[in-house]
Amino acid sequence: MPETNSSGDNGYLLRYFEMCRNAEYSNAENSASYSFEKDGDTLYILLEKSNGLTDWKNNLDFPTSEYKKLGRKWFCHRGFLRVWNTLEPIIAEKISESWIKKITVIGYSHGAALAVFAHEFIWYNRPDLRENLTGYGFGCPRVYWGYLVNSQLRERWKNFFVIRNKTDLVTHLPPLIFGYRHVGKMVRVGKYFRYSPIDAHRPESYEKELKYDK
Repeated sequence: MPETNSSGDNGYLLRYFEMCRNAEYSNAENSASYSFEKDGDTLYILLEKSNGLTDWKNNLDFPTSEYKKLGRKWFCHRGFLRVWNTLEPIIAEKISESWIKKITVIGYSHGAALAVFAHEFIWYNRPDLRENLTGYGFGCPRVYWGYLVNSQLRERWKNFFVIRNKTDLVTHLPPLIFGYRHVGKMVRVGKYFRYSPIDAHRPESYEKELKYDK
């Protein structure tokens, strides 16, 4: 996937991360946590990090599953797909509202994985918004299984950004050796060896590194 080091003013990334971290979330089945915020004609869809045992069970359920609802079949992380199947009708109803002219999807950790699905779902179901759709997955685990060789499928995530604090362990899971890959574009923040791989994933570490890069 395309990869870049962060540079310049990343204030918008810090703002998005803080929005996601500080949102008031609603909960659905499978411990799916989501929030909607409106700013003018922009809808923000916020997806929460792991917040309980059910989330961790889904995080660790990483055998592959087939996903073929949106015209093209692809394979993905089974546990994340289970949670997305709960969220899908909620997202579908919300994005049908006529006032929406722009959508930004933001997730952190477990929520970032769900943002991968949400971004593609919106791209497919609201073609009028494709040029005004962006997604951000902070500390995003890998969701997609296999090589993303189909250009039409790859196009769906052209404006999805994986934000990686360089040594963040979660962004390297499930491992490449198991066939999982990131989608979209990788944006790396922070410095190597500033944190342990586990500490690099903590929200306070992301906030600190995004502030350093402003």
